[in-house]
Amino acid sequence: MNDDELLRYSRQILLPEIDAAGQQRLAASTALIIGAGGLGSAAALYLGAAGAGRLLLADGDRVERSNLQRQIAHTDADLGREKARSAAEAVARRNPGIHIEPLAARLEGAALAERVRQADVVVDGSDNFATRFAVNAACAAAGRPLVSAAVIRWELQLSVFAGGGRPCYRCLFSEEEAEGGERCSETGVVGPLPGVGGSLQALEAIKVLTGAGRPLYGRLLVMDTLGMRTRTLEIPADPACPVCGGAA
Repeated sequence: MNDDELLRYSRQILLPEIDAAGQQRLAASTALIIGAGGLGSAAALYLGAAGAGRLLLADGDRVERSNLQRQIAHTDADLGREKARSAAEAVARRNPGIHIEPLAARLEGAALAERVRQADVVVDGSDNFATRFAVNAACAAAGRPLVSAAVIRWELQLSVFAGGGRPCYRCLFSEEEAEGGERCSETGVVGPLPGVGGSLQALEAIKVLTGAGRPLYGRLLVMDTLGMRTRTLEIPADPACPVCGGAA
């Protein structure tokens, strides 16, 4: 690291769980962020600021006025722009020393599989079960850790999925639950909550990439922010899971 990097990341390097070696691992890493909305905005900004060396930022949507209440990477000046490019520029303004590649398209099929293989960690900030299932399947096939979060109304869920005998996202949610799933566009979400969720995703991704602490493997963090109550639940592997077969 050069002098500028040592100064920029000095507060993080002071942490014994990260130190200079962990910061260098972070700088050598690639993170794929699915979605540049509420969750993805905060995750990208904090991962970029923390020094993740390469960010792949994927989103096929454009910025709308209703996004601005919670998607903090975008401003009024970005209305109508591709979210991936708007968010990438916001991250670059905060840390020009990292590489950011905006992917202004919805990743599917072979393109999704290829981008997942390029990443050391995948952060899923999507807002629908179909995308979450597809991202989980691609991560399971490639053996990549997946940091997943969901927010709605005042509620947040967060977990980290990976191989090595651990359950995957499909062990937690079934197709039946997906069919009845709600979306923020239908039920609403309080503005700061996606920022909280995306920040926690960035934190979990940093732990995964640096080897610090205990990521939420096989555990689900549930927050009810209206009453400010939190729970951490163990996630059992599903032996009938169509993706990981119970992490056998």
